[in-house]
Amino acid sequence: MTIQSNAIYLKQPPQGMPTTNNFEVRQEQLDDPGKNQVLIENIYMSVDPYMRGRMRFMNPGDRLFGGAIGRITASRNKAFAEGTLVLNQNSWREHFLSDGSDLQVIDADLAPLSSFLGIMGMPGLTAWGGLLKTGEYKEGETLFVSAASGAVGSVVGQIARIKGGIAIGSAGSDQKVNQLINEYGFSHAFNYKTQDPLTELRKAAPEGIDVYFENVGGLQMEAALTHMRVFGRIPICGMIAHYNDDGIATPGPRNLTETIYKFITLRGFVVSAFEEYRAQFQAEMGEWIRSGKIKYQETILDGIDKAPEAFIGLFNGANQGKMLVKLSQE
Repeated sequence: MTIQSNAIYLKQPPQGMPTTNNFEVRQEQLDDPGKNQVLIENIYMSVDPYMRGRMRFMNPGDRLFGGAIGRITASRNKAFAEGTLVLNQNSWREHFLSDGSDLQVIDADLAPLSSFLGIMGMPGLTAWGGLLKTGEYKEGETLFVSAASGAVGSVVGQIARIKGGIAIGSAGSDQKVNQLINEYGFSHAFNYKTQDPLTELRKAAPEGIDVYFENVGGLQMEAALTHMRVFGRIPICGMIAHYNDDGIATPGPRNLTETIYKFITLRGFVVSAFEEYRAQFQAEMGEWIRSGKIKYQETILDGIDKAPEAFIGLFNGANQGKMLVKLSQE
């Protein structure tokens, strides 16, 4: 039996800020699974800022991909029963066929299903590993995290709070600032669009900051470098302010000399570096969620046709927490 399914392709790589004109929906036809194959219907798909960097190297007509959670609806593979929930890298499409080698079975009893694309998945592991492993965060230290209301930043600040530290965060609206303080337990937060980052850091942490979890770059990184303490660490997760530069430089940081006499360590990382810790991370995060020590939010748009809008929304602050697109019913 042939299945009609929708998928989104890159119509034209973005120049600067992405627009909906960069994407197109195509209808695909899928046959029943062949020998050792399974058919997956995706339930949720993720959109993430890193996908913008990937698009620089894509061509018109290339199929987009990324994290998704799906259900096996038909199977000719003994390792996967129908109804099994799986994590996959075949997002931006409603259905796909697989031999199972690219699937990871999900235990939905650990946490809500959608959270495996957020706090229990890649963003959560990024926050946990980036802060505790790359950033070598120690109990009681002072942390500053930019883009603090996002899926990664909000978790970073809460982990620091759990570890007895001070969490300072920046966000792009007063509403998000209030959320950081009142819901996520940040000690101080500020709107980087209306307030000066260095002034706010000096107000919140007069003696300096120990760890800056870098998500944004630009002037916020400059402020962090200026206000770092001796032997401070900067785990570099991303620099979203620069993702859409396309040859036009975004200001900062212009003060890297701060690293010399303060003995500051800057260290980039990607989430794959923490794969060996995934079981430990999920056990700890699951316990923090169940005990109420960590809270999280999701912004969910309905329908695959909303995926471009969801992706673009990452760059203008449309999301609170993890941005997801719901493709079918749980």
